[in-house]
Amino acid sequence: MGVYNVHERLIAAKGSEVGALVDTLSRGEDDALWPWRSWESMELDRPLGVGAAGGHGPVRYTVAAYVPGTWVRFTFTGPRGFHGFHEFAVLPVDAERTVLRHTVAMTVRGLSRITWPLAFRPAHDAFLEDSLDRAELACTGTIARPARWSPYVRFLRGLERLVSRPA
Repeated sequence: MGVYNVHERLIAAKGSEVGALVDTLSRGEDDALWPWRSWESMELDRPLGVGAAGGHGPVRYTVAAYVPGTWVRFTFTGPRGFHGFHEFAVLPVDAERTVLRHTVAMTVRGLSRITWPLAFRPAHDAFLEDSLDRAELACTGTIARPARWSPYVRFLRGLERLVSRPA
């Protein structure tokens, strides 16, 4: 099964401002793009750069390409059945507006043909909108239309907390 999933936001900011957010990926509490307060943090085995490996939760990847302030692509190494990449791209529209785009392009095989549509995709979509909210807030000081989690995503998040609770 092929997956092509795109989330993007037009942000009233210079490309360099939006690109600076992408460059903070995997810096823990200094990560200005990843919504780490609500979702599992992105962790890499070294600073963001080609060859860095890590992920968030069960999703694992390696940095395949990186152009600071412009673009980063991660190639999936897990979960089993995810074959492809996800990336952030900074696309200046003019001197004062920029599109921040996240793309997933992959094929899913085996059990992932079930887990992607039932769990990963809804959570991924909510996560990405939270990330774009963070970018918009960081660059403009406001969020025009804040993202809201669907009841199904709230259910998945509650289930995740229940399952991952320490014994």
